[in-house]
Amino acid sequence: MTTPVSLALAIGALVAGAVVGYLLARARTRREEARPLGPTVAELLERLVRSSNNGIVVLNRFGDMVLHNPRAYELGLVRVNRADPRARKAAEQVTETDEPLEIDLSPLEARGRQPEAVLGQVRPLGDGFTVVEAVDHSEAIRLEAVRRDFVANVSHELKTPVGAIALLTEAVLDAAEDVAEVRRFGGKILRESTRLGQLVTELIALSRLQGAERLPDLNVVEVDAVVREALGRTTLSAESADIRITTDHPSGLLVEGDRTLLVTALSNLLENAVNYSPAGSPVSISRRLADGMVEIAVTDRGIGIAEDEQQRVFERFYRADKARSRATGGTGLGLAIVKHVAANHGGSVGLWSRPGTGSTFTLRIPAHVSPDPAAEPARAAKTSPAPRQEKTPERTPRLVVTGQDSPDHGGNL
Repeated sequence: MTTPVSLALAIGALVAGAVVGYLLARARTRREEARPLGPTVAELLERLVRSSNNGIVVLNRFGDMVLHNPRAYELGLVRVNRADPRARKAAEQVTETDEPLEIDLSPLEARGRQPEAVLGQVRPLGDGFTVVEAVDHSEAIRLEAVRRDFVANVSHELKTPVGAIALLTEAVLDAAEDVAEVRRFGGKILRESTRLGQLVTELIALSRLQGAERLPDLNVVEVDAVVREALGRTTLSAESADIRITTDHPSGLLVEGDRTLLVTALSNLLENAVNYSPAGSPVSISRRLADGMVEIAVTDRGIGIAEDEQQRVFERFYRADKARSRATGGTGLGLAIVKHVAANHGGSVGLWSRPGTGSTFTLRIPAHVSPDPAAEPARAAKTSPAPRQEKTPERTPRLVVTGQDSPDHGGNL
C-alpha cells in the first residue's frame, strides 16, 4: 500500500527529472545556437591543403604520413601511400636540427608528360612533426632551356651571313682590279646582307609577338583585303619561280585582328609554299567560315613534310629541307611567326602534309561577330573590291582546296 510519503517522494523525483531534462535540453539548444554557421577552422585548413597547387605532406617523427593532398601524388612526392624516401630522410634531419631544408624531388626516371623539375622544402612543425612542400618548376626550367636554345640559334644564324660578308669583302679587296670579279663578289655580298637584314627584321617581329612589346589593338579586318595584300607581296617571288597562285571567290568574311600581322602571317605561308614547290606547280588559297572561325588555307603541291617533322616545323630556325631553305634564303622563322600571330589573335595554325604530295597550312582566326549578322557580310562584300585572280597557265590545272585532299584543311597542331 502506497503511503503519502512515498507518493510525495515519487512525485518529487519526477519533477526533479523533468527540471534536469529541461535544463540539459536548454543548454544543448544554446550550444547549438552559439555554434557558428559554415565550416570550422580545421575544415578550412583541410580544404586549403587539398586545393593547394603545391604537394604537401605532413610526417611524424617515424616518417609516417599524417596528412597529404592529391597534388603530392601528381608531383611524385607520395607513391603507394608512402612519402618519397628523399623526403623522409630530409625530415629526419630537420627533426634533429630544427632548421628548414631544401631538397631536390625531381623524378629519377622519365615519366612521359609528368613534372620533370620538382623542388621540395622541409620545415619543422614541432613535437616531431615536419611538413614537406613540393613545387613544380618544370615550366620555368623548360622556358630557360628554350631561351638558351634561342640565343644559341640566333648566334649561329647571325654568324653565317656575317662571316660570309667578311670573306666576300676580303675577296673583293683582293680582286680590286678585276671588274668582273668585283661585280660577282659584290652580288654575293648584297644577297648575304639582304638575308642578314631579313633575319634581324623577323627576329624583331618574333620578339614583339612573344610579348616584348604590347600588341596593337585589334580591329575589324576584311579577310579578302588580307588575301589581296599578301598576294601582292608574293607575286614577284612566285613569278620568278614560275608558279601561279590561284584563289577562290571573295568571301566577305571579317575577323577581329591586326591587318599588318595577318598579312605578314599569310605572306609567310605563301612564300613557304612557293619556296618548297617545284617550278610550274600550283599554289592555291581558300577561305571559309567553320564553327565561328575564319579559315584561310594555303595549299601547295611541293615536297611535303614527313609526319615525324610536322610537329617541329613551327619551331624557330627549324627547316624541313635545310638545303632548299638555304638556297632560297629562308631564315627558318616564318612559320614561328605565323604560329605566334595566330595565338595572339586567339586562333591557331594547322598542317596537313604528305611527302611527295604537298602540304596545306590553315590559319584559323575567330570571326568578327557583328551586332547585325545579316548586314555585316553584305557591307563587307559591297565595300571590298574583288581580289586579283592570278591566272593559271593551261598546262597547269587549277587547284582549289576542297578538303578532299586535306580533311578540314589540315589538323590542329
